[in-house]
Amino acid sequence: MPTAMVLSQGDEVVTGQITDTNAAWLSAQLTERGFTVLRHVTVGDRLDDLVVVFRALSGVCDLCVCTGGLGPTDDDLTAPAVAAAFDRPQELDPVALAQVKERFARFGRPMAAVNERQAWLPRGVTRLDNDWGTAPGFAFQEGQAFFACLPGVPREMRKMFPLRVMPLVSARIPLQPGRLVTLRCIGVGESDLQQALGDFSAPGVVVSFRTKLPENHLKLRIGPEVSAAAVQAAVADVYGRVGRWVFTVQGAEVAGVDNSGGSHPAVVGSALEAAGHTLAIAESCTGGRAAAAVTAVPGASAWFLEGLVTYANAAKVRLLGVEENMLAQHGAVSEPVARQMAAGVRERAGSTWGIGITGLAGPGGATPDKPVGTVHVAIDGPGGATHRALRLPGDRGRVQELSVAAALELLRRRLLSPPTLA
Repeated sequence: MPTAMVLSQGDEVVTGQITDTNAAWLSAQLTERGFTVLRHVTVGDRLDDLVVVFRALSGVCDLCVCTGGLGPTDDDLTAPAVAAAFDRPQELDPVALAQVKERFARFGRPMAAVNERQAWLPRGVTRLDNDWGTAPGFAFQEGQAFFACLPGVPREMRKMFPLRVMPLVSARIPLQPGRLVTLRCIGVGESDLQQALGDFSAPGVVVSFRTKLPENHLKLRIGPEVSAAAVQAAVADVYGRVGRWVFTVQGAEVAGVDNSGGSHPAVVGSALEAAGHTLAIAESCTGGRAAAAVTAVPGASAWFLEGLVTYANAAKVRLLGVEENMLAQHGAVSEPVARQMAAGVRERAGSTWGIGITGLAGPGGATPDKPVGTVHVAIDGPGGATHRALRLPGDRGRVQELSVAAALELLRRRLLSPPTLA
């Protein structure tokens, strides 16, 4: 596979004032098109450092996409650095200057004289027209590498990359995009996924993992030389090892599992809608996060009826019908209360399913038998109720997020198969 690197310029990036979303976006685009991305390089606004980096990159990759440093101020150093690194003195590009002037005229603003600097490009480069901002980009070949220098403004960069850069790249570098298959998992950590995957290997298939709380993703990067039959066999092998945690597969068809690649709440919602079922949620420790998660799904009104945050015991009694003696005997954070919350919200909403969540998100309120992270989730619906007790690690936000995921996953599994009543 051809190789690529991403070079980001700017003191605001190296000092952490902004997150370099450009590099992440470009890496995804490059990988999808068949490149192996070797590394991200970030350099501050220092001319000498940039010169050294440009020279080094010219001999170690096939493509280098650079972002930032094309503005009109003294700290915009991409063009001067290229000029110094490769003996390409800057020259005024009259077309670029006309474009910069036209952009300001379109915005109804006078152009400061300093903006002319944006039209001074290194000698011999190909201008990359920017129809979305004032800074033109440029591209050139130097040594092994083809360089494409783009503005750092994400909106402009994301428009220019496919329309201005990729036609030039495709004419120079033969691309054979591979395939990415992602198995999105819930309720399992990376180490357990690795353990379950065991000795899996397949020619042309590279396995990687990604944590995106509350999910873990198992990714299969598959080379273009791998046949469709071999892809299907590899995915089936992996699914056979880890499928008990997989809620959706993206990039391949696997029988018996959602293949949309959507979010966990979206997958649960799709299953509810397909069955013609509805949902209501009662939550305590999660404070509305479960309702927020499902209503973030477009079209949730087709299957989600209502959510109640019954934080105080009195609210559980008044709104859900939780029995006071149950609260006194077992406490609010208990299996019986979670079950009554699920049943109560289901009955009052008239929904097919009810979810109840109660727990200790912390940092206070713990007891010896109920430490922080103790959570009870219950599902009430056709066939009865199902309960799960959890001991969740982390701070308050993490406990809340994992609680929501656990409750929705319990529902998803109920929708897929008859319940094992407890």
